[in-house]
Amino acid sequence: MSKKIVIAGAGHAAGQLVVSLKQHGFPGDIVLVGEEAYLPYQRPPLSKKFLAGELSAERLHIKPQNFYDDTRIHAHLETRVSEINRSAKTVATDSGETFAYDTLILATGSRVRRLPVEGDNLKGVHYLRNIADVEGIRGELQKGKHAVIVGAGYIGLEVAAVTRQLGLEVTLVEMEDRVMSRVVSPETSDFYQIEHRNQGVKLRLSTGVKAFHGESRVEAIETTDGELIPADFVVVGVGIIPNTELASAAGIETNDGIVVDDRCQTADPNIYAVGDCTLHPNSIYGRHLRLESVHNAVEQAKTAASNICGIETHYSQVPWFWSDQYDLKLQIAGLSAGYDDVVIRGNPVDRSFACLYLKDGRLIATDAVNSAREFVQSKALIAAKVRVNRDKLASDDLQIKELLL
Repeated sequence: MSKKIVIAGAGHAAGQLVVSLKQHGFPGDIVLVGEEAYLPYQRPPLSKKFLAGELSAERLHIKPQNFYDDTRIHAHLETRVSEINRSAKTVATDSGETFAYDTLILATGSRVRRLPVEGDNLKGVHYLRNIADVEGIRGELQKGKHAVIVGAGYIGLEVAAVTRQLGLEVTLVEMEDRVMSRVVSPETSDFYQIEHRNQGVKLRLSTGVKAFHGESRVEAIETTDGELIPADFVVVGVGIIPNTELASAAGIETNDGIVVDDRCQTADPNIYAVGDCTLHPNSIYGRHLRLESVHNAVEQAKTAASNICGIETHYSQVPWFWSDQYDLKLQIAGLSAGYDDVVIRGNPVDRSFACLYLKDGRLIATDAVNSAREFVQSKALIAAKVRVNRDKLASDDLQIKELLL
């Protein structure tokens, strides 16, 4: 068993790693190196309850400071691992320190994708990835202000919901012709577009951003169709980029993610990788995936910790995601890409329904809106990879789990 572990990164995956290693009784030294000033914390509340001011930063922490003190985990915050020396089995940091390892775990996460347009550096143009980002946005949240949000994915829509509920005017700009277009069906998109419009959000779909305008601070956003939209501030949420540069510079294979096997191990047996930064195999879908989700970060961390501690573990699960907007909880099981049929259970008018995606007669994904039962039961049916009767799947009189009997 390893005696010295170094974890590069201090996000959610790193937080789960240290917990799982200690649960397995790992007796050696653990060094945690993270760029932020905070111990590992939960990111999903950032665009929800933390943005709304309902949670403090301390309540986001996965484990409090005394956990690290009591378990002798050495956390080096506001520090970045800058180089890996694989032959010497050491890492160097930007603060000049060097740490030796028996096992290195890359939990480098991801960073926001920036808009390469004029005015991106103006004050009042915000991106949302960490606590400091949200604290900057929270300073803008004054009733009556006009917020322009760029990007209608999970982050953009969640920020739109929070800002509207706080009494701000909100315009949402999205280059695709519908919201959440990468991850949900037109049926689910239509439901959320109606909801946001009913809540007072102005949607500008099929619209790109040409520039941000203002002297030292943003005052307006110019769209690709020539419209000038006044803005007191802007929040941009147009995706993330995996942090693979550290691995690539060390000669570790990357391909839109750090390539790992189902044990979360790279081709170097002394180096693992977990979380948003990884490209990993999934036997359920028969292909490699890079997932941006807490579920993936947590489960990969558990898998890596088990294998490091000598417990053979292989990671292959149905991915899942969630988004809270207004009083709506969207829970997504699986990946819908490539579907050839959609079945609707329930009625969107009742604000409780599910879109079930089929491919070749097999359930591959489900969008469940205020419908936790369909979400939970769908995961088992997706994992089973069995053909299902479409009419039975659509019947509200039959529970999804009965199709497995």
